[in-house]
Amino acid sequence: MPPLTFCPICGQALGQRKEGGRLRQACPDCGYIHYVNPVPAVGLLIEMDGGLVLIRRGQPPHQGEWTLPSGFIEADESAEEAAVREAEEETGLKTEIVELAGVNSFPEGPPTSGIIIFFRLRPIGGDLHGGDDAVEARVFQPVELPLLPFRTHREAVAQWLDNRKRQTGEAQAIPRRRSRPFTIRPAETADAEEIMGLLMLIPANRDLSPEARREILWRFRESEGFEVFVAESNQQPPLIIGFIALSVVRTLTEGRGFINDMAVLPTYQRRGVGAALLEAALQKAERRSLRTVMVNTERANEQARAFYAALGFSEETILRLKIR
Repeated sequence: MPPLTFCPICGQALGQRKEGGRLRQACPDCGYIHYVNPVPAVGLLIEMDGGLVLIRRGQPPHQGEWTLPSGFIEADESAEEAAVREAEEETGLKTEIVELAGVNSFPEGPPTSGIIIFFRLRPIGGDLHGGDDAVEARVFQPVELPLLPFRTHREAVAQWLDNRKRQTGEAQAIPRRRSRPFTIRPAETADAEEIMGLLMLIPANRDLSPEARREILWRFRESEGFEVFVAESNQQPPLIIGFIALSVVRTLTEGRGFINDMAVLPTYQRRGVGAALLEAALQKAERRSLRTVMVNTERANEQARAFYAALGFSEETILRLKIR
């Protein structure tokens, strides 16, 4: 969200001051403080004919791609009212809410930071067709669901598929011999967009310019100076739920590994995904005869620092000269 220029209360030019631990826009005249808060939205899991209703977007972002029906909550309506309204506007279906399916957030956008509330719904009338900013709407069976462009939508569908398997007693997509519901594998070029979405979960990356994002994609596809591993859910369709990037630095006398970026989807945290990703990176470091692996804890919160400490990482004194 672009910054304001003038105070909305008295019209004076806004300055800045520290408030609540952050530097915020504030009015030096009347004392108004401009807080930038996430906007609330709803996402819809409309169950129909054994599958889910998806809409093909008619407007950016991700114009022409299939997503869950969704939209922002108006100021004069509840989340439940917004869900029913958006369902009819985008799919032509009159619906009723079955249950609350989950709550997620998207501080990375697009287009702005938000909180999204997902509901399960079932049709009670109407005819299925695209409406409002949806050019098409149709039912996708679980085995034909496409990869959705919005991270929060992918997580909601993944949870819906897991719940469906448990409730219907369907055979699990993962073999019984596996103890983890995910697989660690080297990243592929086709994973680039999902990894970019995960990168935006790291607070230090949320202000990246379009040019910086293009450079990241280029390095991911072209550079041989690092190893990237992803954690992929063992379900259909598969979902990338986390990643880790190990940079390799060679000096004249030794090699070192450096971990600067690692992220796990919020709904999959505390399930061993981070530990498995780090294990894969350390095994790769050993195979490449690296003597030490370092982690940039400046980009980690307290929980992440405790995680690294528990796995044996210790703080070292390294002289640094920050260029920019």
